Amino acid sequence: MDSLERLLLYRKKLILPRIYQVINWFMWITYFCAILFLATLVYEHGFMISSDEAKAIRIIYKSVWIVFLLSATVQIVFQSDEDGQKNTFWSWVINVLLYLTLLPVLFKKPDAGDEGVYWTWMFFHSHYYRIAILLLYSLLQLSSSLVRLLGRRTNPSLILASSFLVIIFIGAGLLMLPRATYHGISWIDALFTATSATCVTGLVSVDVPSTFTLEGQIIIILLIQIGGLGVMTLTSFFAMFFMGNTSLYNQLVVGDMISSNSLNSLLSTLLYILGFTLAIEGIGMVIIWYSIHNTLGMTLQQEIYFAAFHSVSAFCNAGFSTLPSNLGNAAVMQNHNLLFITVSFLIILGGIGFPILVNLKETLFYYLRYLKWKCFGRSSHFPKQVHLYNLNTRIVLIMTAILLVLGTLAIALYEWNNAFSGMEVTDKWVHAFFNATCPRTAGFVSVGLTTLSTQTLLLMIILMIIGGGTQSTAGGVKINVFAVILLNLWAVIRGANRVTIFQRELSDDSIRRSNAVLMLYLIILSAAIFVMSMLEPKASLMALTFECVSALSTVGSSLDLTPVLSTAGKSVIILLMFIGRVGAFTLLLGLIKQVKKRNYKYPSDYNKLIYEIYCNRTGKLWRKARRRTDCFGA
Repeated sequence: MDSLERLLLYRKKLILPRIYQVINWFMWITYFCAILFLATLVYEHGFMISSDEAKAIRIIYKSVWIVFLLSATVQIVFQSDEDGQKNTFWSWVINVLLYLTLLPVLFKKPDAGDEGVYWTWMFFHSHYYRIAILLLYSLLQLSSSLVRLLGRRTNPSLILASSFLVIIFIGAGLLMLPRATYHGISWIDALFTATSATCVTGLVSVDVPSTFTLEGQIIIILLIQIGGLGVMTLTSFFAMFFMGNTSLYNQLVVGDMISSNSLNSLLSTLLYILGFTLAIEGIGMVIIWYSIHNTLGMTLQQEIYFAAFHSVSAFCNAGFSTLPSNLGNAAVMQNHNLLFITVSFLIILGGIGFPILVNLKETLFYYLRYLKWKCFGRSSHFPKQVHLYNLNTRIVLIMTAILLVLGTLAIALYEWNNAFSGMEVTDKWVHAFFNATCPRTAGFVSVGLTTLSTQTLLLMIILMIIGGGTQSTAGGVKINVFAVILLNLWAVIRGANRVTIFQRELSDDSIRRSNAVLMLYLIILSAAIFVMSMLEPKASLMALTFECVSALSTVGSSLDLTPVLSTAGKSVIILLMFIGRVGAFTLLLGLIKQVKKRNYKYPSDYNKLIYEIYCNRTGKLWRKARRRTDCFGA
């Protein structure tokens, strides 16, 4: 063995384990400092602090800053490609931005005469710059740690449910901060509001504009955005985009959560989800601002905030509003049809699901390329696509259109001279369309639900149960499931042995799952109504049913029952909202041990049925024939 081989062996057996140990130590210290920094930041902005507390907070910030610099240095110097992690371009950018905070320490403050150097030094010396970098670095580290948990072979369903649970409790704690409310809030109301926001429901036990300050409303809209996108979607994006690739198992689990068909397109799918969300919310914000500009007596900043809040709330199907009485406020009831139409389409886009939005984007780009070819490139061959829309897109779009048209016509019929009396004809049709859209899991209100007829309320219950599309911010049993159940029913009625649509055959597994989802939903709903009837004996059955369906389908509509619920009643509604957002099927998959796949099959009931008919024809009773072996099939 020569000296080079000895050196390599010495490095592999003695040096590398020590290096990995040091990296792990710094990793855990970094996680602790990230949590400490976030807690300190919340304490600083959530409470009224004294001068001594301000000094202690600055010491904590400085200590965390030093630890982050050391951690970044250790990872850059000692971490190798053998660890299975690769630093991306953006991870290097984050590290460079972190190191730039050292410039004011290494160099003295320049003279004001040299404006370029002076303002550069002041920028990197800014407290806000350092806090922003520390916040970004903390979120990246915690996101990467959460994604690494997937590599521990933990149950993805339980991780998804627990992530929502953690965000709910964090949000409840933030809403109880003194600066978040005007006059304080009870723990059950804080938990209720945080659950409703994170689960994008919209049920509120307190009046939002009179209870929560600007800080509290910002917390609510952040919870809505996190809950709408999904906790794992955000954390996975941060971890994969900034911290490099994770393990293969991690990527498989994340891909299953966001319905990505390929590992190569995993990051692009996450980018699509974030990009579509921000783009649609941005466009909606602009249109909403234009619709209310100089009409509500607000300043420009208040108008922008109003537009941003309602755009996010509508696209995420949350149904929260900063106006008293929601969108049924007298200030927006007249001459604001553009506002209601914009909110309605934001709800529809958020409720059809991200895979369908991606499919629609691809279809739009195809027609644009076709138009370009027809105008400028007729000499070349254009590759035509036969199937632009996949089966899921067709089903969701057609069913959504049918439900919207039928819902609008029915509500207009029942409420034309009832709840819509006194409105202009255009306003009546707009409000009918708006109230047909909102029960699809967005709890906005334009007219008092207690003023609606019983027929309209029953129709809304049906719409709430159906819900929106899969992989969307909507709740309910999902419109895809409802369509499969109807197709299966139609096939049984016609005597067909296969369930088909658009010359495609639906798998038996899809049919079984759809029936199971509906049955599980009805079981949970029935149990909830039964329990609520005991906890709230003074409430009517219609109000209880409406409340439970609204919570389980994450809609947010209520017959004015939510504010008067008892603590026990609010706890049941909180549980229903959580189950509705995470999914009862997902929870059961995580809690119940799955049966192993077996290669054998049990005998079918077909032969048994044939022999039963035979025994009845021969005049023998089935009870007697059962004891004979010749009356059973093999």
